[in-house]
Amino acid sequence: MATLKQVAAHAEVSVQTVSNALNAPQRLRPDTLERVNRSIELLNYRPNRNARSLRTSAVELIGYCVPNWPNQTHLVMDQFLHALCAAAEGSGRHILLFTAPAGVDGMEVYDDLHARRMVDGFVLSQTETHDPRHGWLKDQKIPFVSFGRVWKETTQPGPWVDVDGAAGTATAVRHLHETGRRRIAFIGWPKSSGLAEDRLGGWRSECKALGLPTAGLSVRCREDSLDEGARATADLLDSDRPPDGIVALSDILALGALREFSRRGLTPGRDVGITGFDDSPLADVVSPGLTSLRQPMNRIAAELITILTAADTDADSGADSGAPIERLLQPELVIRGSSAPG
Repeated sequence: MATLKQVAAHAEVSVQTVSNALNAPQRLRPDTLERVNRSIELLNYRPNRNARSLRTSAVELIGYCVPNWPNQTHLVMDQFLHALCAAAEGSGRHILLFTAPAGVDGMEVYDDLHARRMVDGFVLSQTETHDPRHGWLKDQKIPFVSFGRVWKETTQPGPWVDVDGAAGTATAVRHLHETGRRRIAFIGWPKSSGLAEDRLGGWRSECKALGLPTAGLSVRCREDSLDEGARATADLLDSDRPPDGIVALSDILALGALREFSRRGLTPGRDVGITGFDDSPLADVVSPGLTSLRQPMNRIAAELITILTAADTDADSGADSGAPIERLLQPELVIRGSSAPG
């Protein structure tokens, strides 16, 4: 394999010029850049990733911890991973997948991966209340960006991209209201989840704005599962004044509700309107189709990679990258038969 010095000799330029062609091509004249690139191609030169990342602090290989949700099924993980890998590869980077224990116990894995130069930075997800990873990575000056906010923090400890869950559930309430529903319930997760509180808040605020009742119309599930979705739906339907519409925090809970509807001989959309969140693959194959809020996965992934790798550009241009970077994206309501007019 050719070396940097051999490329420089072949192109009749200095080693620094070859380095600029690889790391800061805007510094070279077009004819010089073309000559160097031609030599790189002819000699089949491949930069040493570890040496380059140590020298330039470039984020080239990105670590992503695959979340572990015990006893839960998350139908959008494949979509997110595909979008993240595609966005990284589109910018000339790659994703390294790994697993780690939750919370503080997992920090040793992050530390080891970065110390051995196996990754240059991280994309985080499955954010939790007071998540320790963000503050630790910030203190260590390790590049990272988070898909999701650190809940119940007054100041976010790093850049993030998130979907506006409150706006999404508010949109679902308005949609059900427009189809004639007047008692719209909410099925959510435990209060310890910041994401759950965010989406619950959107439901509650929009119901209040529309003059709809909320007392006795929200049920918290112990976990994100079909059984819990069915149990919560049964509790709502057995109440003195059952709902005619349900906003579920996730597609999994909504699918559990559909199972309970079927058990009782109720027709989704006609008897009770229901919406989910995530627009998972199953939302389009159940009958009737599940109305759900779609997260813009491709845009989420593109924003994450852009933010994480922006440090390279900022360093080259001298730009100040100290300002907090926050991206709150809007979900899209995909309407199907489960919320047909009552």
